[in-house]
Amino acid sequence: MALKNFNPVTPSLRGTVLIDRSSLWKGKPVKGLTEGKSHSGGRNNHGHITVRFRGGGHKQSYRVVDFKRRAKFGVPAVVERIEYDPNRTAFIALLKYEDGELAYIIAPQRLKVGDAVIAAERADIKPGNAMPLASIPVGTVIHNIEIKPGAGAKIARSAGTFAQLVGKDAGLAQIKLMSGEVRTVRSECIASIGAVSNPDNSNQHLGKAGRSRWLGRKPHNRGVTMNPVDHPHGGGEGRTSGGRHPVTPWGKPTKGAKTRNNKRTDRNIVRRRNATKG
Repeated sequence: MALKNFNPVTPSLRGTVLIDRSSLWKGKPVKGLTEGKSHSGGRNNHGHITVRFRGGGHKQSYRVVDFKRRAKFGVPAVVERIEYDPNRTAFIALLKYEDGELAYIIAPQRLKVGDAVIAAERADIKPGNAMPLASIPVGTVIHNIEIKPGAGAKIARSAGTFAQLVGKDAGLAQIKLMSGEVRTVRSECIASIGAVSNPDNSNQHLGKAGRSRWLGRKPHNRGVTMNPVDHPHGGGEGRTSGGRHPVTPWGKPTKGAKTRNNKRTDRNIVRRRNATKG
């Protein structure tokens, strides 16, 4: 998918670079595969803001995406169309199975309208097909990877992301993530072939503050611009750079402080992403 530049007829268009979505489906999504969606504004069930600087934005309907690929195991399908999804950075593909049922999946790169795809115990190694990691050859680029069998994909779902299957042993598969982390996953877990669509997503330049507001992102205020009552970095006579190690508004260290605390899954990590490269 190419990027789209604009003639600088306004100040905001001078730096605007967007994704060219001209090849995507122009109509509405399948009504039976959508659900109503209400915005939380970054608030939890108590009404407290837990994610700052969120709110507003365009109304969206949620597309129900099949992250499991198990309901139609062994049933061939054809790609009806590739669609934009406002709920994620990747594009989604509408599949029509042989029995007429429709479903959305995360669209991989190089998947085109009319392509045949299948989720099965064994299938061709081509974009869009899904199968257990035990059936995938070592070295294959994969995405949409389950961590627990049957729980649905959790890894490599964002635009342009992928992982690589680097080894298989004793019922476990080793996958290397884009961060450099190598971790083990059970071989029964299902993964899709290929890399996720829309790799140019990270090269976008929104060009103006209003486009961020359309996406539901409010202006992000730095701590050093606040008063001491609002942030630990606030206050001071004139401008300061904080005067202390960077912290959150609640005093927790940030910018490099380790936040992972999950000993239960530590055994699944073979090589950490921040390990020195040898």
